[in-house]
Amino acid sequence: MPDASPNASGSPGLPVLLAIRDLWVSYGPVAAIRGISLVVAPGEVVALLGANGAGKSTMLRTISGLIQPRAGEIRFGGQRIDRLAPPRIVRLGIAHSPEGRRLFGMLTVAENLKLGAAARADGSSVAEDRERLLDLFPILRERIGQQAGTLSGGEQQMLALARAMMARPKLLMLDEPSLGIAPILVQSIFRTLAELKRLGTTMLLVEQNMSLALELADRAYVLRTGEVRLSGKAQDLKTDVEGVASAYLGARS
Repeated sequence: MPDASPNASGSPGLPVLLAIRDLWVSYGPVAAIRGISLVVAPGEVVALLGANGAGKSTMLRTISGLIQPRAGEIRFGGQRIDRLAPPRIVRLGIAHSPEGRRLFGMLTVAENLKLGAAARADGSSVAEDRERLLDLFPILRERIGQQAGTLSGGEQQMLALARAMMARPKLLMLDEPSLGIAPILVQSIFRTLAELKRLGTTMLLVEQNMSLALELADRAYVLRTGEVRLSGKAQDLKTDVEGVASAYLGARS
């Protein structure tokens, strides 16, 4: 069950699926995450914005268990997960679609989708979920027997997203879904993300395209050099261009 933790404004008592408190992550002597706290509620889309090196991808990798934090805690559904192994975190319901997609290029589209459901015990529903996702991504149905490495960049991103969704995640984490993709396919991917949001999928989205991210998200955090410099409702941040630019670029008031 979701934790009852403070929301982004500090108000207690609201349900929270993911709660991160005072997180510190280092690469050797260099601190990549500096005391970040954030929350994601069930059904929310939360965006992490910031320039390269802001700590966005490090945050997702730490939540996934791929990086161990130096201090702080991560709770998912009320359970502390910051010392769990990545497979255990996946089984709890967190799916991570990483930057660069990282598909199994020699395997077919169908085989990659099957791997996405590898941790599931409800095998009877896997085929139904696959059909639902192929309806969301019709081009993947056309490419179902094709090796993933031969797909276009946009098609590979669609496959990476569908593979993550095959796990039936409680939280879907997306790292730069628009990176290196033709604009027309970016729009298609974000329309699909909007449909997943409509269906109740909870998402934590890392995205450098600020306009697309804020259009999709309910709330956003702007990171710079491993710190949260600004946070709030996405609609409010969309109208606060000067404030977001200042936080993004690091100007201090």
